[in-house]
Amino acid sequence: MSSEPDTVADDTDDSDLEAGVHASHAVPAPAVQVWQHLISPAGTEALLGEGARIGNKGEPWRAGDGSYGVVRSVHPVEQLRVTWHPHEDGPLSMVDVQLRPDGDRTKVELFHEGRGIAGDPRGDQQHWEDALGRFAGGVLSS
Repeated sequence: MSSEPDTVADDTDDSDLEAGVHASHAVPAPAVQVWQHLISPAGTEALLGEGARIGNKGEPWRAGDGSYGVVRSVHPVEQLRVTWHPHEDGPLSMVDVQLRPDGDRTKVELFHEGRGIAGDPRGDQQHWEDALGRFAGGVLSS
């Protein structure tokens, strides 16, 4: 790995990345509560892997399974975007988590744009659906 934390320029057009997957989960909690869980260690680990911690824009993150990336944007109670590499020499992709209030629930939408963890769309889809399930369960127990 180079000392550079990321290889995607700020002005990179998402259409330059390969197509990805979309997963969503409705959480019976307000968006503020869902956001607080998202940026907490438990919420970040549920989505990105054990040991992952989200900091400010431009800061790197790394999980115990070898996946890593950089925080690309943080819009409190709305959106979090991080680059995502499945392992040291893994392909670059982008994970975009969006919160959408929906009555007394919050719809959590996750878009994984680019080449992914499993190398096939069905594997990627299942990975993120499982991650959102863990994440949602943590919101309710926090």
